[in-house]
Parts: sequence; structure tokens; C-alpha cells
Amino acid sequence: MLTVVTIALAVVLIICSVLLIVLILLHRGKGGGLSDLFGGGVSSSIGGSSVAERNLDRITVAIGLIWAASIVGVGLLIRTGI
Repeated sequence: MLTVVTIALAVVLIICSVLLIVLILLHRGKGGGLSDLFGGGVSSSIGGSSVAERNLDRITVAIGLIWAASIVGVGLLIRTGI
């Protein structure tokens, strides 16, 4: 029996999964990655990483933590049978 909480956590999990895919693809890798398509390749390398890259890192980590917590939550709810 699926409860409202289990369905809500499953929806959060799906949304976080899609967001993580997009955010990870936006990161700049050694070869530039997909972030070059959106102007990410224009940044200078004088100051290390730009503010946009640091914010992208922070958002990716936050969404990743929410994703992991929702996986644990769904797993616990399904295992306990609630």
C-alpha cells in the first residue's frame, strides 16, 4: 500500500534525479563539456573557479543530498510497509 508520503518522496526523487542529470552536464570538465554551449567556456582562469561555477557546485551538492535522503526515506518506508 502506497501512502501519500511514499508517493511524495518518489516524486521528489524523480525531480531530483532529472535536476542532477542537468546540473552535472552543465559542469565544466577538462574538455569544456556542455557548459560551453551556454557560455561557460568564456570564463577566465585567473581567479580559479568563477562565482557561477561555485554556485553550480553548491546547488549540485544540495540537490545530491536531497536525492540521497529521499532514496533512504523511500527505502525505509517501503521496507517498513507504511
